[in-house]
Amino acid sequence: MPLGKVANELLYRHDEPRLEVVEQGRPWSFDGDGARFRLVSEAHRIRLAHLFDPVLAVHTSLVDPLPHQITAVYDAMLTRQPLRFLLADDPGAGKTIMAGLLMKELIARGDLQRCLVMCSGNLAEQWQDELHRRGEGGDQLGYGERPDVRARLTEVVSHTFDLAQLQELLEERALAHDAMDASRVHRIRENMERAEARRLQPHYVESFFLEAFGHLGGSVRQREPRRYEITHVPAPVRHRDRLIGIGEPVLPRYERIAFEKSLVAPQGQPLAAFVCPGHPLLDAVIDLTLERYRDLLRRGAVLVDGRDSRHGPLALH
Repeated sequence: MPLGKVANELLYRHDEPRLEVVEQGRPWSFDGDGARFRLVSEAHRIRLAHLFDPVLAVHTSLVDPLPHQITAVYDAMLTRQPLRFLLADDPGAGKTIMAGLLMKELIARGDLQRCLVMCSGNLAEQWQDELHRRGEGGDQLGYGERPDVRARLTEVVSHTFDLAQLQELLEERALAHDAMDASRVHRIRENMERAEARRLQPHYVESFFLEAFGHLGGSVRQREPRRYEITHVPAPVRHRDRLIGIGEPVLPRYERIAFEKSLVAPQGQPLAAFVCPGHPLLDAVIDLTLERYRDLLRRGAVLVDGRDSRHGPLALH
């Protein structure tokens, strides 16, 4: 209809000459902009990174987990339903890392939006610092400084449990009863090497973000090799984060960002924000890109490789 409005009109035989089939914009018309099609395809691929990266939380957190932590999260907890567990281990065994990896993996898979962490008052700040520093969690609520809450958090409740029954339950449901032998550790390391090859490589995330962020009006400049300063985060990106964000808010500017884990804190250089799947800035840019150009995934586009000498078309789907 004129002016793009939706309306109804009764047509007669004499109206046939002024009717035409609209081809542009139809599904599989292959008339989409090639550069934007590639951009929205990358946005879709990054959003689905958990489907082809079996240990996405490891690759997007500032941790190097030990073999027993990997098996607990990926072999025992994530593979079982329902998701109800008591994770118990010796002090210093890395229970915070395991819990953080589990939460981040569930968030990436769309199975978790908000998580309540309940801990004793004297450990609340440690949990917040660990989750924030390693990039494994979002916001936490802390009430441990209130005297009434602190009194309840530190209350002794051991007399309410049957210790013998609790010990029997732990023995029955234990995820592991003995130490790992060398062959099992070797298999875990081989699996991690294969996962490293399958993961979403950081340079693809970097290339997508720099291009898409520029399309959205953002300003970026390079500070060191593959480390950047974001001088301006446009309002639409910050507004989108307020709509979809579940963790820390997107900042108006970033002193430094990096897309490779090894470039976050190189020796002798300032700390950079680790922009990877799950970071609120990247998530907002992906969501806006998909909203603006999603129709191109249905329409398709013709991509031309000037280096390819073949004449026949190739279908990518």
